[in-house]
Order: sequence, then structure tokens, then C-alpha cells
Amino acid sequence: MHNMKLSPPDIVRMKGNEKITMLTAYDAAFGRMLESAGVDVLLVGDSLGMVVLGYESTVPVTMDEMIHHASAVRRGAPNTLLIGDMPFLSYQISPADAILNAGRFFKEAGCDAVKLEGGLEVCGVTRAIVDAGMPVVGHIGLTPQTAGKLGGLKVQGKDAESARRLLVEAKGLEEAGAFCLVLECIPDGVAKHITEAIAIPTIGIGGGVHCDGQVLVTHDLLGMFEKFIPSFVKQYTTLAPDIKNAVADFGKDVKDGLYPDEAHSFSMKLDPQEIFKE
Repeated sequence: MHNMKLSPPDIVRMKGNEKITMLTAYDAAFGRMLESAGVDVLLVGDSLGMVVLGYESTVPVTMDEMIHHASAVRRGAPNTLLIGDMPFLSYQISPADAILNAGRFFKEAGCDAVKLEGGLEVCGVTRAIVDAGMPVVGHIGLTPQTAGKLGGLKVQGKDAESARRLLVEAKGLEEAGAFCLVLECIPDGVAKHITEAIAIPTIGIGGGVHCDGQVLVTHDLLGMFEKFIPSFVKQYTTLAPDIKNAVADFGKDVKDGLYPDEAHSFSMKLDPQEIFKE
């Protein structure tokens, strides 16, 4: 656990020295808990579209929604490095749009960095955002915003050509100024080679143990998202059944007149019958 908020240069210095922990957060309550637990980095992922907002994918998520949730996380976790995930079409149209939208994460939500998906096609916009003074995290491999182009939510880099392309993309994003790189759903051997070939840290999500750090969707880690469980996720607990059981118990107690009982009610010294008598 660190005594003070880490900066992007601190994260770079951790490469080869200390594994990096990153988790998603979407509100102040989880931000506060994760900061108290000593997580190195919090990511306000566009996964909030599926986990919190009920969308079928990350594509519908808007900038306003991302800013709303990132602001809440920042209020709950003021002392943790906070990354805002740039949603679909917030950076693909033009470098000027990308700079403007990235700037909203800093100005309106208090983020410390932004993350965007893509390889060589986003190196130019990555450089533009970095040159504007804002740290950037890259993201290659499975990129959910463009999963349709990749053939669905599938492991990437399984053949020689695509594995070599991932390495080229990683080096390109490093050259463009990204200080960190998320590797999603790629073979562990490919992730190991990329991690050793670049000077910036790699953060795996389905990328194997050789990455410089790991990130998971917190609701997956806690067993709170039941729609599907990615094969790379380790559930450290399963809270969804406990939550549903607790809510069912509350409902039964209310229906049976058992809640609230005397211990959970307020009393007064005066006799209500005297107060309200006609």
C-alpha cells in the first residue's frame, strides 16, 4: 500500500520492480473502498455501460455518462491515480475532438490520465493528447468498442501474423507517448514478449502472469455481475447471491411485520396519547 497518490511516472518506475494493481470503479462508494484497500490505480471503464447502465455493450456509453461516473469516483478516492476511459467516438473523429474530450476528464472529473483503445490507427491521436499535456494509457488486443471488426469477443494474437502486429502496435503506442499499455485477451507468451520489448508497463486483463500488472472489472472480481463471467476472471467472492438473499430477508421481515422492531425504532419520553389527545 502506498502512502501517497501515484503519478504516471511512478507507474512507469514500477515496471520490473513491483506489480501494479488496477481495478474499475464507477461510483464514490466503490472508489472509497478500493482506495482504502490500497489499489494502485482506479479505472473508470466504459464497462460501466454493461455493468452499471444495463447496455448490451460499451458502444452506447457517452462522454457525459463517463464524466458523471468519473467525478463520483474521484470524490470517493481523492488519493488514487484515476484513469478515465474514453468512450466510442470520443477520439476517433479528429485529434481536436480527442483533445477536447480528454480534457473534460481532467477539467470536469479530476482524472489523472485517460485510456483509449486501438493500435497504430490511434497513435496519432495518442500523441496529440500527450502533446496537449495529458497522460495516456493505450489498450490493444481485444478492444471491446470495435469487437465486431475483430470477429467478436475473442482472444487476439493467436497466430504469428497477428502476434507480430500486436508487438508493432505496442511499440507504436510507446513511441506515441503512452505511459502504460493494457493487453486484453492475448496469449501469455505474446504478452510476455511485448512486456519485455517495451519500456512502459503492461497491464493484463486476460494477458497472463508476465504482464507488469493486472486489471479486472471489480464487479467480476466480487461476483456481482452474473450475465456472463469471462474465462480469465478469478472471482474472489460471490456477492450476488448474498445480496439477493439479504434483500429477500428484508422483504420477508417487512411483510411479516418483523422489521423494524423496537431496537430499530425511535422512542420518546412523552406519552403520545397525551400529546395527540383531543
